[in-house]
Amino acid sequence: MLYIMRHGKTDWNELHKLQGQTDIPLNESGREMAREAGQKYSDINFDICYCSPLIRARETAEILLKGRNIPIITDERLKEMGFGIYEGAQSFGIGDHPTNIIFQSPEKYTTPFEGAESFEELYARTGEFLKQVIDPMIKDGKDVLIVGHGAMNSSIICQIRNIPLKDFWSTGIENCKLIKLI
Repeated sequence: MLYIMRHGKTDWNELHKLQGQTDIPLNESGREMAREAGQKYSDINFDICYCSPLIRARETAEILLKGRNIPIITDERLKEMGFGIYEGAQSFGIGDHPTNIIFQSPEKYTTPFEGAESFEELYARTGEFLKQVIDPMIKDGKDVLIVGHGAMNSSIICQIRNIPLKDFWSTGIENCKLIKLI
């Protein structure tokens, strides 16, 4: 089985700031979410956990799996999508902010912002991870957990479920909610 989860809340989540690959830690609310998720999902077997190297995902995985003797392995390919010069922007998704295209019409985001990543690049790195790491483990009958981020997790879900890019954000990635994929 393959499961995926988004990290717990951060101060930037609460301020509605675009995090991307900026390494923002969990806040106390996020840590509590991870503790609650650990209790809620304690009866689900995980043989291994892969997570983003960003602190908010690593800390979520550590809290979630505390005391369970499950290896947690970070992988650079599981980092959040890079939003370049707009990381830290507080008004994204509101009014006519330039990043709105990513959230309202992802299929039209064809030229990345300065220092940002395209959906094609995001899909390439997460797709490579799925093929090289996850596929063999699933074929081996392993139960695998991925702890990551909103856009990164959505890219994995869209690839596995064949969801078109225009519906990228329809996957409903809530903080600390476990999603069973395969």
